[in-house]
Amino acid sequence: MGGPQPPIGSPAPEFTLPTNSGDGDVSLADFRNQWVVLYFYPRDFTSGCTIEAQRFQRDLAAYQARNAQILGVSADSVDSHAEFCDAEGIEFPLLSDPNGQVSKAYGSWLGAASLRHTYVIDPDGILRAQFLGVRPVIHSKEVLATLDNLQANT
Repeated sequence: MGGPQPPIGSPAPEFTLPTNSGDGDVSLADFRNQWVVLYFYPRDFTSGCTIEAQRFQRDLAAYQARNAQILGVSADSVDSHAEFCDAEGIEFPLLSDPNGQVSKAYGSWLGAASLRHTYVIDPDGILRAQFLGVRPVIHSKEVLATLDNLQANT
């Protein structure tokens, strides 16, 4: 569901999207030499999406200790992302993909919203893991365990 997935072991689809933080735009290329946890989610301020963002935020220091940057993507506007981050204390960038172009490139678009999918991209821009059946309550811990496994084997 959502379209074809980019193959594990291949270069992750490049992107540049507007964000609520920093200089206004974020590109995958900005994070070369870092791991990237790229997660897609349906909508700001909904229960599952809020829990997922809160768990990533709770574990942010653990991601930073692993040289990993979290990036969230949905079709919501930059203004919605800013309000969501302010309301929930989210300190990592949320990217606006209103037409789903990046979500589609990652096989994570259905109708008018991103699906709840997560991708782990290595410091060279290679896709190393994907999560398609995401359960928001435990997802951040699953991603951290996967990062540990990937980093131990590289």
